[in-house]
Amino acid sequence: MRRSLVLLSAGLTVLSTGLVNGLASAQNNTPRNLILFIPDGLRALKVTPETAPAMAEVRDKGVNFKNSHSLFPTFTMANGSAMSTGHYLGDTGVFSNTIWTNYTSVPAGNTVVPFIENDAVLGDIDEHFNGNYLNEDTLLKLARDKGYSTAALGKHGPTYQFDHTDKPEKPGLHSIVFDDATGGKNGVALSDEVKDALIKAGLPTATPPRGDNSKAGDAKTPGTTSANVAQQAYFADAATKVVLPMFKARNKPFVLVFWSRDPDGSQHNTGDSLNQIKPGINGPTSMAGIKNADTNLAQLRKALDELGLAASTNIIISADHGFSTISKESTTSPSAKISYDDTPKDFLPMGFLALDLAKALDMPLFDPNDKNAKIEGNKHPKAGNGVLGKDPAKPDLVVATNGGSDLVYLPNKDKKLAAKTIKALLEQDYVSGLFVEDSLGRFPGTLPLSSINLRGKSATPTPSIVVNFRSYASDCGEAPTNCSVQVADTVLRQGQGMHGSFSRGDTMNFMAAIGPDFKAGFVDELPVSNADVGMTAARLMGLSTTQKGELVGRVMSEAMPNGTVPKAYAGTQKSKPAEGGLTTVLNFQRVGSQRYFDAAGFPGRTLGLAVDAGKQKTAGK
Repeated sequence: MRRSLVLLSAGLTVLSTGLVNGLASAQNNTPRNLILFIPDGLRALKVTPETAPAMAEVRDKGVNFKNSHSLFPTFTMANGSAMSTGHYLGDTGVFSNTIWTNYTSVPAGNTVVPFIENDAVLGDIDEHFNGNYLNEDTLLKLARDKGYSTAALGKHGPTYQFDHTDKPEKPGLHSIVFDDATGGKNGVALSDEVKDALIKAGLPTATPPRGDNSKAGDAKTPGTTSANVAQQAYFADAATKVVLPMFKARNKPFVLVFWSRDPDGSQHNTGDSLNQIKPGINGPTSMAGIKNADTNLAQLRKALDELGLAASTNIIISADHGFSTISKESTTSPSAKISYDDTPKDFLPMGFLALDLAKALDMPLFDPNDKNAKIEGNKHPKAGNGVLGKDPAKPDLVVATNGGSDLVYLPNKDKKLAAKTIKALLEQDYVSGLFVEDSLGRFPGTLPLSSINLRGKSATPTPSIVVNFRSYASDCGEAPTNCSVQVADTVLRQGQGMHGSFSRGDTMNFMAAIGPDFKAGFVDELPVSNADVGMTAARLMGLSTTQKGELVGRVMSEAMPNGTVPKAYAGTQKSKPAEGGLTTVLNFQRVGSQRYFDAAGFPGRTLGLAVDAGKQKTAGK
């Protein structure tokens, strides 16, 4: 990885001096514009000319990154951090959507395990980690510093993460930001110039709510049957009627990030399949969410054409992760055998991992989202998170609940407790693969965090154990990745949608690109990832920075004109078997020293996991 970093840094340095020939904007000495479009939770194989014509056109006429990868844990903020910095999660410290910060975050509700899809929470975490919890500069900050016009619009949390460190007193000096909080007390302030342009365009200065799309339902009430149309139409209108015309008038290069909440929000909250695996996330609500995101992209491309900007603008589309239907089934979990007011009989409750570990380890469990109230009887943690130990203010173990995978922290780095925790996890049928912080030692049945680039230069605390949950394919009649089902630790219900696991259904995201600095009609067979998106965007804009961490993506130069196509290889890494035979297996691909993670877990419990250790072979052969 060190060698690839040196090569990348050298390439960026050359670009910054304008001496590169043959790639990107230096070809004609005219800086290009960039739009990064992120259709949250879009599965690669759900894109067809019928379901998503605008995205299918970009893929088929531009570059089809058919061997794409979301980073594990396959969550929004985690992969947003990779796209915004070009670094893997071991460097950015965004290990999931909910993390343990080792301090009480007031904006997150006075908890040590904040859910970080929130601007105010991100600002709070920045303050506690030297002003930049990512510990790396973001694309929009670097682009602003170089004189680009910059904007980010869309989903609350990941949108702001693209330019979260600059907080000037006067709005207008930072990137233009539109998200769920725009117009509210915690929203990023809009400049008078932007407000005036909104009014002139007949648009409100505050983002409309999600409406019915935000309704998740409960164990007896189905969730939404509506896509997030109105809110995203506002973001698309703000981008096409205000931001892009403003950027054209400035006559400077620009970068615009558009983070579409759909299809993610519609898949999460879908009301098509209450407590049933099918149709799950393949029902009409999810398909409407895909169509909604596609409509937003079509509007952006139309505006580029009408403004005369299409020929000078590169577009990269990259979903943050794939998606799966939720299962709440387990035959081994003690928590599933208890009756809860809000959970169907024999189903896993919210916070099942914290509950089961508390029982197995014989430790008191407290709720960090409820003033550290003790959890007893037939209660479960309100948000699933748990702190375990005699003193909740000084816990021995912390569980950060996320969905298709959970994070376990051992604040005291207790190796004996780590061994007991791993033994307890190996006994549960919903677990499929364990990854353990390297400094705790090697444990049979587990692989180290470093094997999946989760150990680096992060400012936030590194998890001690990352727990992947079981996944499989239902008989939904489509490709296995479209039929992905996973056990998920979430308030959402069986039959709704989730992600976060190490299944190929979650790691296989949609990726495509089109524009003057990309090949036309090119199918890229090489593995690529969201970290590569960040580094490729930096290359296209000629950005350079001082890297703190070494876990970086590669520039996808094979997709650029005159770019050569290197060879890729496939491989497998296995742990030593635990007592009982369980083995964590990691299937990966490699380009040079760069690894791409396909799927991991216990054979038979992870969708897309090839069991054979296999010899290294050329990918796609």
